[in-house]
Amino acid sequence: MDEKFDIQAYMTGGVEKIVAASLKATLRDPRESAFMVKFASASRKASKIRAEAEKAGEHIPPFLIASITSSCNLHCAGCYSRCNHATVDTAPVCQLTGDEWLRIFREADEIGISYILLAGGEPMMRRDIIEAAGKMQNIIFPIFTNGTYMDDDYFRLFDRCRNLIPVMSIEGGKEETDIRRGKGVYEKLIANMDTLCEKGILFGVSVTVTTQNVNEVISAEFLDTLASRGCKLAVYVEFVPVTEESRELAPGDAERTVLKEGIARLRQDNDEMVFVSFPGDEKSSGGCIAAGRGFFHINSHGGAEPCPFSPYSDINVRDTSLREALRSKLFTVLRDGGLLTDDHSGGCVLYEKRSQVEELLAVNPLI
Repeated sequence: MDEKFDIQAYMTGGVEKIVAASLKATLRDPRESAFMVKFASASRKASKIRAEAEKAGEHIPPFLIASITSSCNLHCAGCYSRCNHATVDTAPVCQLTGDEWLRIFREADEIGISYILLAGGEPMMRRDIIEAAGKMQNIIFPIFTNGTYMDDDYFRLFDRCRNLIPVMSIEGGKEETDIRRGKGVYEKLIANMDTLCEKGILFGVSVTVTTQNVNEVISAEFLDTLASRGCKLAVYVEFVPVTEESRELAPGDAERTVLKEGIARLRQDNDEMVFVSFPGDEKSSGGCIAAGRGFFHINSHGGAEPCPFSPYSDINVRDTSLREALRSKLFTVLRDGGLLTDDHSGGCVLYEKRSQVEELLAVNPLI
């Protein structure tokens, strides 16, 4: 690993690319374009706040992932969150309240965080929190949703609050999506897309990439289906196995090469869409950006975790600030100990080295 790698410059450059691509993608829609121009200004201000913190020896990432609920109405095959018992049918009462999440959003704005990805569970089950997020216009909130809770009230909210961007989970075509997510889900997603397009509301999709669908989800046919319905964002997330039975679905080097080359082609051929890959090629981009290097995760109970695929925590934002959470002993050990930039086979380093993370928690009394 190059010791001169500048994580702040790398993340700032990444944010600027996303903003530029988003501006280009929304040029034909006056309302979306007007919002993105305002957000670009807010994003530049946030970058300056993070840069000043960096000079003072404090690294603030531009991204936060917030799992605002543990509840979900679906039982998707291979769901890492259910397998880790982070998602259940009925959420316990100890989840963060709407007021607590609003405090977190406000602090995130103050310290220069520009994007907060709302996840779950199924985040649209917490309309109160999403309505609160809509008031934070300096932050873009992609909402990673299964789409089944989208209704007229939500369409009106998205129309009014352009910083809320629904990102619907889809696995490819109808057969692949319904097999994993349940019968009728694909048709619901398509209906949502048509309504969002009709109303001129920016939206995206999230695709879980496996060994079985990698070729389909980067095909021109699949992207044409999305683009024709007004989709402007596609987030590709590599499947992370949490059971031995699902390990064969996890992309290997061959599939990652196909995905990387496919996304490069899609970016060239579809300049009105934004394409994001996660975790992407960590080995050639400075290593894993979890644990506060580029983002971190807050679970529904307030635990600050390195990322959703590494559900370990030694501090809770219910009792402290985001700043203190970023200085947590676990995050500090992961960042300074070299594990995030360690050599690995590719994909998610924290999942691959989860036994080492667990050992850190077990043997270090300060964590």
